[in-house]
Amino acid sequence: MAQVAGREDSIDRMVARWAPHLPAIDLEVETIVQRVQKLQRYVRKRMDETLNDVGLSWSEWEVLGHLRLAGEPYRSSPGQLAKHGQLSSGAMTARLDRLEEREYIRRLPDPDDRRGVLVELTEAGLDAYFAAVGVQAAKEAAIAHALTRQERAELNGLLRKLILGFEEPGDTPKDC
Repeated sequence: MAQVAGREDSIDRMVARWAPHLPAIDLEVETIVQRVQKLQRYVRKRMDETLNDVGLSWSEWEVLGHLRLAGEPYRSSPGQLAKHGQLSSGAMTARLDRLEEREYIRRLPDPDDRRGVLVELTEAGLDAYFAAVGVQAAKEAAIAHALTRQERAELNGLLRKLILGFEEPGDTPKDC
């Protein structure tokens, strides 16, 4: 297996231990999968640290992000938020209650539905969301700094190719 300047990483060492026991497995493919999973854990750990530092849970950050990325006026229905988060209406209500308590969101009557409610991102919620995004973006840039600009472009292209192998044409992101 190829290594950077003769150096092995932990995945090289792990897969080398597996090799004699898994003769029918393509170990090159296995190292790719293991590296992607390990990188995901590294990024998730840093994101968890970021959210902890700014006082948000992952689920709260997701709701704030969905509202922010929906565009002005940063509103959505609780049902749409629950659908986006793949949650029951009760679970979404609990999240919204916590966010409203912290004044990160407010509930407004839906002008198009007398029985409906809209959830709106407040200035405090927007500030909390951007605090996390700013810190996390710096951490992610530090991770990517190990690669040159050209290597980042090449890696992006290769990862895109792998993702396209799973997606159907026209798929939309479920977690953005």
